[in-house]
Order: sequence, then structure tokens, then C-alpha cells
Amino acid sequence: MDSIKRYMKFVFPYKWKILITVIIGIFKFGIPLLMPLIVKYVIDDIIGAEGLTSDEKLTELFWLMGISAALFIILRPPIEYYRQYLAQWTGNKILYDIRDRLFDHIQRLSLQFYSRTKTGEIISRVIHDVEQTKNFVMTGLMNIWLDMFTILIAIIIMLFMDVWLTIVAIALFPLYAISVKIFYGRLRDLTKKRSQALAQVQGHLHERVQGIPVTRSFALEDYEEKEFDKQNQNFLDRAIDHTSWNAKTFAVMNTITDVAPLLVIGFAGYFAITSDLTVGTIAAFVGYMDRVYSPLRRLISSSTVLVQSIASMERVFEFIDEDYDIKDKPHATPLKQVDGKVEFDHVSFRYEEEEDLVLNDVSLNVNQGETVALVGMSGGGKSTIISLIPRFYDVTKGRILIDGKDIRDVQARSLRDKIGMVLQDNILFSESIAMNIRMGNPDATDEEVITAAKAANAHQFITELSKGYDTLVGERGVKLSGGQKQRIAIARIFLKNPPLLILDEATSALDLESESLIQEALEKLASDRTTFIVAHRLSTITHADRIVLIEGGAIIEEGTHHELMKKQGNYYKLYQVQELDDN
Repeated sequence: MDSIKRYMKFVFPYKWKILITVIIGIFKFGIPLLMPLIVKYVIDDIIGAEGLTSDEKLTELFWLMGISAALFIILRPPIEYYRQYLAQWTGNKILYDIRDRLFDHIQRLSLQFYSRTKTGEIISRVIHDVEQTKNFVMTGLMNIWLDMFTILIAIIIMLFMDVWLTIVAIALFPLYAISVKIFYGRLRDLTKKRSQALAQVQGHLHERVQGIPVTRSFALEDYEEKEFDKQNQNFLDRAIDHTSWNAKTFAVMNTITDVAPLLVIGFAGYFAITSDLTVGTIAAFVGYMDRVYSPLRRLISSSTVLVQSIASMERVFEFIDEDYDIKDKPHATPLKQVDGKVEFDHVSFRYEEEEDLVLNDVSLNVNQGETVALVGMSGGGKSTIISLIPRFYDVTKGRILIDGKDIRDVQARSLRDKIGMVLQDNILFSESIAMNIRMGNPDATDEEVITAAKAANAHQFITELSKGYDTLVGERGVKLSGGQKQRIAIARIFLKNPPLLILDEATSALDLESESLIQEALEKLASDRTTFIVAHRLSTITHADRIVLIEGGAIIEEGTHHELMKKQGNYYKLYQVQELDDN
């Protein structure tokens, strides 16, 4: 199957480790195969030996036990240790490589993908499904071969003892093959459905945990409990379907496994009565039946595990196959130097092919160092415009140029490296304040971090915290106020020091004191940089070099605050309405 072939690319670098593990495993599984032979030798050649005296029998028994003890006590433990250690090390290293690949993939996927995919489902694939694929290595590439080796060697030994009794012992093997073919195709489908249902539960749970404040504020606990119960019930139904079919599989397989030794015991008794089959041979055969059918049971169990791991494998590669909406051209060059001239050349954009245009033939020239404010009613296309500059999305028609270069001709990562963004809701990681500021420049010194914090008007409140810059901010910065989070986000940009700056509703929903501090920091940040400001409150952008009014995905008016007010057009009306609302 295609998924197995692709998975083997991750396995291939560790082929020698796997081979060594299998060879060591052969000794691990091979040594216990001597036990029935030891029983046969004791019964037939020591206890039943008519030509030996009691003392000679005891001497031979002691020697046999001494050698056997040395084999099982001295030799087998290190073999067991290294077999387990190498198997687990190899399996975990392969998972490490896969998760590394997935995390790299996660960072390359577009924002459009994340807008339609629940975070919990992604986490389920990276954690749960990848963990399940480990069984393919442990079971499929190691244990199955060792169990087959055990069965093969046991059958060869049995053939040397008695051919007909061996034929009786393996007579039911074809039934196993038929049963596997009947049961395991269906089991694979049920396993995949169960994994998908689990991912949906995790996605729903992750989203609801993040939304606990909303649930509490609207007293939706009973409603949310019912909604979660639907997801949980769906997983329960899929799990029960899987369990039911799995139970049927094991019922059939174990019945065959239990019947086979009965046949051997019956025929062994018959041969002992009617021919010269020895008691020791019967005892050895009974011992080897366990050595044959225990691995066979494990093989059946392994088949179930393999089905589950292959289903998880398919889900992992299904995720890896998610296409990147934003791709660098084969010969894209890094964007090294940026002066800051930005041009929108007849840009149109839609999020999905079947949807209407969000931007329609937008043309805008922004000079180096100019501050341009984008204003207008919600849904007009302001945030879409600024999302196109760092190539979070690519334009549908037209082009965007920086210093005369089409941004699709440069490497996306180098482009974003030249852009600093301060958003309305900035994400902070649940680590220290210093680490969150260093997101702007991971190699920055402590002095540079403090300088950036001072420029962002954040130093004072940081030093007043119990652990200062080492204070943990909690998930998404939950321990900080909105204004404090914004100032840390601004400090990041000071540390990054990019030539292009994007401010998206950076001062909305803040108290007056925080807004004043942040506005001061933003004006300092925007100095000598090409800056785009998206603002709902027009009073915060009257200082801009140019104001662009956007409605219905098109530019309606543009000019300075004074020019637009004098014109008394749409901007003037919008400003007057906000002034009345504020009063």
C-alpha cells in the first residue's frame, strides 16, 4: 500500500538497527524453544533410560540443569534487555522524525487551512495517530518476523520428532488465512472511523476549553454538555462497532487456536497406543503446541494492531498531503534589502473559487516611510489587504510589489522577515515575558530585550511583576491585561526592527490609559517606516500621511484627514457619526 511505502522512507535510515534487533530477537525467542526438548530428554533419556543407575541419572540431570540454568539466567537477560532497548529506541526515533516533519508541515500550511480545521484534530493526528504508527515498526517489522521464525523453527523440530503428528498440528493453519482475509478488511475501515471520531472529540474539546469564559458568561453549561455528549456518543458508537467486530474476530481465531491442541492430544494418544510414540515425545509436542500457537495468537493480535497502525498511517499522510496554498516559485530569491515602497497593482482577491470577490481592482501606491491608514465599515476588505502584503494569501488577480519586485517572486519567509505586525488580539506563548519579546529576535541579548520593552512603554509594568521579565504569562497571555499584552507585542516589533509595519486594530478595546501608552509607542515604532494602519476608531489615525476609505472591496476615497473632511464625502460622514457616538 502507498501509505506503507511512504512510511518506510522514515524507517529506512534505521534499517541496520532494525536488522540487529531482529537478529537479537531470534536468540530471545529461540532459547525458549529448547524447553520442550529438555523435557523430552529428561523423560525419555534420563528418567526412562534403562541402562543407567540412579546416581548416573542424577548426575546427568544435574549437568543438564546446570547448562540450562546458565543459558536461561546468564545469557538470556542481556539478550532480552538489548532487544527491548533497541526496539523501543528505533520506534521512538522514527516517531520523532515523523513529528518533526509534521511540525514543519504545520508551519507551512496556509491560514485558510487553519480557518477550516479544528486545532484539536491537528493535535490528534500529530500525537495520537503518529503514536499508533509506532506499532507498525514494533509489530510489523520486528515481532511478526520473530513470531514467524518461532513457529517455523518449532515446526521443523516437531517434524524431526514425528511427521504425522506435525501435520495434524498445522492442519488448521489454512483456516487462519481464510479468517484473516474475511475479518481484517472490515476491521481496518472501522479503525479509521474510530480514529476520526476521536479526532472530532478532541477538536470539539479543545475549542470548548478555550471558550470556557463564553460558556460561563452566557450560562451555557447545560447546552455545551449536550453538544459534547453528541460528539462523545459518536465516538462511543464507532468504538463499539470496532470492539464488536474485533470481538468476533478474536472469537473465531481463538476457537481455531483451541481446537488445534485438542487434535494433537487426541492423535498423540492414538499413536502412543498403536505405535512406538514415546511419552517424552508427547510431552515435547504438547510443549511445542504452546510454542506454535502462542506466536500464532500474537500474529492474530498483531494483525489487529497493524490494521490500526495502517489506518493511523493513512490519516497522518492524509494530513501531510494537505497542499500549501502559498508556495515559493522554484527560482524565488530571498528579499534582502527593503526600502519600503509598496504598490497594489489592480489587485482582486477572493478566499474561495466559488465565492465573490472580497477585493475588486484595488490600486494603491505607498511611498517609503509613509503612514497609510485603511478605514471603513467592517467587512469592507481592510484586513484582507494587509493579509496580502505578507502573503498569508496570494492575490487572485493583479500583483503586489515591494520596491518594484512582485512579492510572489521572492521567498515568502524572507518577505515576512521584513514585516512587523501588531494585531488586535496578539498571541502570547505560555512562557516568560522575556521569551515572548524575543520572538522578534531569538538571538537578542537581555539588554536589547529591555530596550525594546522601554520603547514599547512596557518596562515599568514588567518590573513591577513578581518575577519581572521571567514572569510566566500563561496560555495566550491570560495573566496579563489587554494593554499589557499589546505592549509586549509592540516590544517584539521594536526588537525585530522591520522596514514595513502593519497595525491591525492595535488600540481597539483598550482603556484610555493603555491606549495612550500604546499610541505613543506605536507612533515611535512607525517613525521612518512604511506603515499600514487598520483602524475602526478614526480619531486614532488623523495623524496618518494618507487615509484610504475602503467599501465593498474597493477604494472610495483617499487623502489626508484634513482633505477628506474638507471634501465632506463618505469619510466625513463616518467621522461625524463616530464623534456623535463618542459624545
